[in-house]
Amino acid sequence: MLTLPAPATQPTLYFIGVTTGQSSIMTLFPQWAAALGLSDACIKGIDIGIHAPAEEYRQVVRFIKEDPLSLGALVTTHKIDLYHAARDLFEYLDPYALMFGELSSISKKDGQLCGHAKDPISSGLAMDAFIPADHWLKTGAEVLILGAGGSALAISAYLASEKFGDNVPGRIHLTNRSASRLAEAVNLLSTLRVPMSYHLCPVPEWNDRIARQLPPGSLIVNATGLGKDRPGSPLTDQAAFPRDGLVWELNYRGSLEFLHQARQQQKDRSLLVEDGWIYFIHGWTQVIAEVFHIAITGEKFELCNQLAMAMRK
Repeated sequence: MLTLPAPATQPTLYFIGVTTGQSSIMTLFPQWAAALGLSDACIKGIDIGIHAPAEEYRQVVRFIKEDPLSLGALVTTHKIDLYHAARDLFEYLDPYALMFGELSSISKKDGQLCGHAKDPISSGLAMDAFIPADHWLKTGAEVLILGAGGSALAISAYLASEKFGDNVPGRIHLTNRSASRLAEAVNLLSTLRVPMSYHLCPVPEWNDRIARQLPPGSLIVNATGLGKDRPGSPLTDQAAFPRDGLVWELNYRGSLEFLHQARQQQKDRSLLVEDGWIYFIHGWTQVIAEVFHIAITGEKFELCNQLAMAMRK
């Protein structure tokens, strides 16, 4: 049952998710707000069940739109469902939101309710931090993205960006348990300049088969949400990660079974294993900048990162 918050009494940013109270952002945001000169701002969570009825998403969006001190929100897990349920309530949707049919940021500007898809930006910044320079050009490696939601689409689009020239994966594999979501991904990514393969994988064993066929140096991404809001992994314990491969778990909290599977093989298969922490930092700072109309780059971003790392330790 959806419970809407009371009208805001101070500038408020909302976190729309599933288990928002468990997120580090609830402790971290007040520190960031003070450092960024937003000392009167606060954050509140709004928990919605996965694939909730459309009217619940519309209620949340209408509440933010009509409440003066509710300035915006970061959306996770529900990015696609919320977009389809409430897109008509927005006066502005950015090109990425329209392209991918999702939104991760709700903000207000000049009396308009604005929706942005920030994942192509935040995921790109996160990947730039751990993928070695010219990795694809040097290795000819491929990418396996487990899941076909908004993050998976954003990662695919970023890896195929024109700005990388010839330094792109040899192929990107996208897997999903749902045929309808996979079909939607085919339509949205049809113009990418990197060869794409789409795989319907209703059980983890089928993902294992694709992982075994990847060339050395390949990247495997858990973009399913499993291991965060729900326990489990899209791979079985018998899966083999590619030698000299890159492994990216988009989550940083939860049971993190996929991350543990990769770390068990890290030494033997010379894996570079990354969790979702830096992705988390970029994702939040991008949305905070949009909602409060400030720039969070350079020294300000580094300060936010330092505060977050100190809390994590």
